[in-house]
Amino acid sequence: MFQPPYPIPSARCRRMAWLLAGIVLSSGCATSAALSPPANASTTVALAPAEAVTPIPVVRYGRYALVELGADAAQRYLMQQVIDIALPGTTNATVGDAVRYLLLRSGYQPCAGDGEAGRLYALPLPAADLHLGPMTLHDALRTLAGSAWHVQVDEANRGVCFTPTATTAASTVAPVSPPSGADGTPGAARPMESVPAAEAQP
Repeated sequence: MFQPPYPIPSARCRRMAWLLAGIVLSSGCATSAALSPPANASTTVALAPAEAVTPIPVVRYGRYALVELGADAAQRYLMQQVIDIALPGTTNATVGDAVRYLLLRSGYQPCAGDGEAGRLYALPLPAADLHLGPMTLHDALRTLAGSAWHVQVDEANRGVCFTPTATTAASTVAPVSPPSGADGTPGAARPMESVPAAEAQP
């Protein structure tokens, strides 16, 4: 009788082995099914709505140059025009003279009846401000005014006004009061004391 080199498992052992193999195979298929997306599922990506692009009108100059049609920033906003000027260097030039010279052909004019700016206009023009630029017109006006004044633009009337800051408006020069007399009356002259002749001689 033939004897196999290894013992043959019993029927019970074979059934247990088949049962374990079935459990392992079924768990692997369930994991794969859970991880893999369904075949008929479609992936939808939300796209932002496309903005309407307005074409820029251009005109051809020469053979290759294309120039955009429209006004530049300095023409739309006159305070942004770039200036580079040398003010007349007179010895008695004032800030008011420089402001009026700067506003020539700029489209603006000093505000009429600007009484508060009279103090600024009467100040002598510093030598450092004889040449202004290249800078914008608004920056040039702020340079002439200094930090003690605000530049206000009336676009409706194309006027340029200067108003003092809160610190400048509050700083006023106190008037000098005349000396008071012996009786406390302001401005009363003090009586002269008589000195004996003997004491007056050395």
